[in-house]
Amino acid sequence: MDGIISGSLFFGLALTFGAYLIGSALHKKVKTPLLNPLITTNVLVIAFLAVSGVSYDTYNLGAKYIGDLLTPATVCLAIPLYRQLHLLKRNARAICCGIAAGVAANVLSIFAVSALAGFEHHVYTTLLPKSITAAIGMKLSEEMGGVAALTMLATVITGAFGYLTAAPLLRLLRVTDPVAKGIAIGTSSHAFGTLKAFEMGEAEGAMSSLAIAAAGLVTVAAVPLAALLL
Repeated sequence: MDGIISGSLFFGLALTFGAYLIGSALHKKVKTPLLNPLITTNVLVIAFLAVSGVSYDTYNLGAKYIGDLLTPATVCLAIPLYRQLHLLKRNARAICCGIAAGVAANVLSIFAVSALAGFEHHVYTTLLPKSITAAIGMKLSEEMGGVAALTMLATVITGAFGYLTAAPLLRLLRVTDPVAKGIAIGTSSHAFGTLKAFEMGEAEGAMSSLAIAAAGLVTVAAVPLAALLL
C-alpha cells in the first residue's frame, strides 16, 4: 500500500484532516477529555499507518505542511494575551520566575530519567525539548543530534498527559490563581495543555499562551547546555 500512495503529495494532509473530523464528531457525541480531537487524531493516524504498512516518511510528505502552519498559528495566541496585558504587567516578576523554574524542572527531570535508565546521548537529546511546541522542539532536537520524529511523539504524549491531568493536579495542589495555573500548564505541556487552560478561563489561556513562547525561547538556550550533562 505504501507504494500505491507514495506518489500522492497530499495523502498525509488528507489523512490528518479526515482523522480530525472523525475525532471532532466523536467528541461532540461523548463529552470526555479522553476523546479530545487532538488525542483522537493522533491515535487514528498512528493506527492507520500501523495497519496499512504506510511508512511515516510517505505520510509526512503531505503532513509536513500542517507542521509549517504551527508557527503562524502559535503567533495568533498573542491576541488573548493582549487582552490580559494588565495581568502580565502586574505579575511580570512572578511570571518570569515561574517560566524559568518550569523549564529547569523539565530539563532536569529528563536528565534524571535518562541517567537512571541509561539512555544513550541521542535519546537524551531527543527527549529534552518534549515540553515545548513541536515547531521549535523538532528543529532543536535535530540540531542536537536527536530524532525529530520521536521528539514529535514525546511532545504529543507530554501534551496529552498535561491536557488530561492539569485540572485535577492543580485542584489537588490547591492552585487557584489563574496566572499561576496558566504559566504552569503552558510551560509543561505547550499548545495541547493550553487547550485545557482556555477551557478554565481566558486569563489562564492567555498566560499559558505566553508561557508557550517564553518557555520555547528559554528551552532553546538551555538545551545545548543540558546536552553536555550526559
